[in-house]
Amino acid sequence: MINGKNPPDVGIQLPESKMEMDSPLDGNVNGKAEVMQVVLRALCLVTSVTALSLMVTAEQASTITVLGFNIPLHSKWSFSHSFEYLVGISAAVALHLILQLLISGSRLVRGSPTISSRNHGWLIFAGDEVFALALMSAGSSASSVSSLNHSGIRHTALPNFCKPLHHFCDRVSTSIVFTFFSCFLLAILVVLDVRWLSSKH
Repeated sequence: MINGKNPPDVGIQLPESKMEMDSPLDGNVNGKAEVMQVVLRALCLVTSVTALSLMVTAEQASTITVLGFNIPLHSKWSFSHSFEYLVGISAAVALHLILQLLISGSRLVRGSPTISSRNHGWLIFAGDEVFALALMSAGSSASSVSSLNHSGIRHTALPNFCKPLHHFCDRVSTSIVFTFFSCFLLAILVVLDVRWLSSKH
């Protein structure tokens, strides 16, 4: 009854059994990575919108004494090119993230991969990297202006403007913190984009 057909049958069944066990595992890993990307994008959207809203509402009027004279002060985010730059970049990042969330969220709900093709992956990677660098640039530029407002200018009569304008300076500083946090989240997304692209070789 024993013939040469049984070993090949057993040999064929083992790989098939192994494939059936590995396949769901790979799907779970990919699914978790896609959900993580969506969550990170949603969190980055929240921080970007927070940075944007804090900056555009930064405005205060007060008075300051210079050489014995009381001078009225009115400070607003739009008076600084660096702050305007931060607002513009934060708004662009928010729009980028909303678009990506709409695409990836809808595909995730349908059970499809959030990234449809390698070209789509490269496009997302380029967008995430460009906006991460832009946020870093905007945050650094705004930080230098904010630091000058806090410290004043040495060896001149110009004082610390943030003493009479503390409400304005606090909102600006908090906005800058959220800007750098958004940059950090986008940097994480860039790393995840690279991992996805490298896995598709």
